[in-house]
Amino acid sequence: MRILIVDDNIQMRNLLRITFSTHTDYELFEAKNGLEAMDLIRKFPPDIVFLDIMMPGDIDGLGVCEFIKKSEYKSCFVVLLSAKGQKMDIELGLEMGADMYLTKPFSPIALLDVVEDLKTKS
Repeated sequence: MRILIVDDNIQMRNLLRITFSTHTDYELFEAKNGLEAMDLIRKFPPDIVFLDIMMPGDIDGLGVCEFIKKSEYKSCFVVLLSAKGQKMDIELGLEMGADMYLTKPFSPIALLDVVEDLKTKS
């Protein structure tokens, strides 16, 4: 299973990498901004993307989510990760096509559960 981690915060990417690195059947990719994420998605289409919303640059997480869900990669499962936890933020993320919205801080175990659940449905 290919997992793409997209976050401008290196500590968050490290946390997610460590969380998933215990599973040898996961192929991990990382991007620190929206443009890098879109490039990796084209080169190595992921099964699941853990995507921060607030990132610097021209394309934020919502833009990447929209790109995924309106493209040939639309079957990719998108989990938005954000410190923005108000109802309107969550609704906007889901309207953009996200399959799940988790607010920071979150449990790394919950992320493993998401991936395992997706694997059993595949």
